[in-house]
Amino acid sequence: MTASLTATARDVASGATTASRLVEEALERLAATEPDIHAWVTVAADAARDEARRLDAGPHRGLLHGVPVGIKDIVDVAGLPTECGSPLCAGAVATADAWVVARLREAGAIVLGKTVTTEFAYFEPGPTRNPRDLSRTPGGSSSGSAAAVAAGVVPVAVGTQTAASVIRPAAFCGVASYVPPVGALSYEGVHPMCPSLDTVGFFARTVEDLALVRAAVGAWNDVPAARTDAPTLLLMRGDELGPVEPAMAGGLERAVAALRGAGARITEAALRLGPLEDDHLTVMEYEAAISMRTELTTVPDRLSDILREMLEKGTTVSEAAWSAARARATAQRDLVTGMLGEADAILLPAAPGPAPEGLGATGKPTMSRPFQVMNLPAVAVPGMRTPEGLPLGMQLVGHPGREAQLLATAAWVQRRLDV
Repeated sequence: MTASLTATARDVASGATTASRLVEEALERLAATEPDIHAWVTVAADAARDEARRLDAGPHRGLLHGVPVGIKDIVDVAGLPTECGSPLCAGAVATADAWVVARLREAGAIVLGKTVTTEFAYFEPGPTRNPRDLSRTPGGSSSGSAAAVAAGVVPVAVGTQTAASVIRPAAFCGVASYVPPVGALSYEGVHPMCPSLDTVGFFARTVEDLALVRAAVGAWNDVPAARTDAPTLLLMRGDELGPVEPAMAGGLERAVAALRGAGARITEAALRLGPLEDDHLTVMEYEAAISMRTELTTVPDRLSDILREMLEKGTTVSEAAWSAARARATAQRDLVTGMLGEADAILLPAAPGPAPEGLGATGKPTMSRPFQVMNLPAVAVPGMRTPEGLPLGMQLVGHPGREAQLLATAAWVQRRLDV
């Protein structure tokens, strides 16, 4: 399956293809790529074929009619295991669909299966490899969802983000992704980590595709289209958040030049958000230790070292420290959203560089932590590459009350970068 979500949905609506054909194509592509990529935990082939036949025999259901999708394996799908990348959840079959899965089905989507997650959506990697270079990480924690889209198996996949788990994998795998503000979409039926930070997100080939799926699950009357006028962007080079590799710095400069050449108004952002990374960590550790108290106290030896150490640290974080971190994030959010009143989005790297070599780690989340703790929506925009051809994702961060505007701006940006 090489067509975009938008093209696929259009072909189904016009009768140029069928749900059954799309499912068979997805299963064929999965069989061809999975021995190398390892993006899938469970493949629901029979159920997907049955659903496709029902859709083909009935009326057109919605914006995603007949489209196969992948679901990150911390998200419940009725009748399938939700194993969370951990032996602790092996064989734990969900009895109901998560809210986001139910909304996808209502829009006509077909669940092809469950995609690999890192252990409880933290940092311990799963087996997934990056389709752009099998020797490199696909990122995490939504590694399987990003890889499934990048490998052309499905045109859209569901992920989740607590730190950078949707933005970073998209950047590493060369696809688009979208993270709405926390609370914009229900988290019901998803294994929680940090309620103040957890949000559902999506992967697709293009930002235009992301706008379609966001409209479908959000019951928007209109699908945001790429804007026709050039946007105003605030530029962050990323180095105040952490080290930026030369390849990414160069890619950002080329992106800025291309966007300015197309008419975008880009000014340096006077933002100092580095300290918010520590506040994000404080909030995450405190809330994760509460959410996973049972696992930490009863089976700590069955958790990875990196997860257990984070949870143990979280038990030492006071409620006062957590509250103060959230207050600082809120104050910074007010400052940033005020600045966004005069601009369309913040432009910065989606990751410190291209996907690192090796599969033992998933990369650093430094470029996303401040925006996640401020609860701002973000889009990973593909198109830039290193001289060797590795993807370099750019990130656009927007106002929480203007999701459609952010997606329209990001679609405009992708059209100028994806050349």
